Amino acid sequence: MRNELIENIEKLHTAKIAFYRTEYKKMIKIRYGNTNTYFMQGKDSGVLIDTDYAGTLPAFYKAIKECDIKVADITYVLATHYHPDHVGLVSKLMEQGVKLLLMESQTDSVHFADGIFSREPKLGYRPIDEGKATIISFEESRGFLASLGIDGEIISTPSHSKDSISIILDEGSCIVGDLEPIDYLEAYDKNEALKRDWERILEYDPKRVLYAHANEKVLSMFGDCWLHRINARQGKQYRHS
Repeated sequence: MRNELIENIEKLHTAKIAFYRTEYKKMIKIRYGNTNTYFMQGKDSGVLIDTDYAGTLPAFYKAIKECDIKVADITYVLATHYHPDHVGLVSKLMEQGVKLLLMESQTDSVHFADGIFSREPKLGYRPIDEGKATIISFEESRGFLASLGIDGEIISTPSHSKDSISIILDEGSCIVGDLEPIDYLEAYDKNEALKRDWERILEYDPKRVLYAHANEKVLSMFGDCWLHRINARQGKQYRHS
């Protein structure tokens, strides 16, 4: 009886470890430079959100190894926007079989960083070949992610740059790239574009926000409080659906 009880406890413990490992594998933060990047694990496919600056490939290899991720696990790479500290390794990964996922709104911005990297030839940067990209619209994003086993969608959040996007997952995570943190909304109370971006994000009722250059923020009703205060100053009413 005692042995059977111990065996059942061990099975339960093993199951709990497997459960947490599965949950953790769905979203993994990978930092190997100045930019927080993220790996979303679907059923049979994985999506890497952003890369760091060009020349960081060795550090990238080390970081993904520590996270038990292989390049072969990365099916697509998706940039939150095309500034140099977010796309420096895209071409290198494409050379290794990773496909580029490109939003329609980003097609004109793919080569934004080319001029910057051309001044640093030692980095070995190669311009991105967008001709090999998989291009989708925001309306198609939910269905596309679902085909990878990922529940969520991609939206436009252009207050930082016209090509900036955010990835919102049904489990509550929201990856926003370089969007100004929600903590700063009051300081930027006249930035209507920023406020519109956060209003749009809050419509999805996210539980945590993952930034490229700031610490993770757990939201709860935090975001609503800021928006209420800002709109009250301007004599407006904000209703969070």
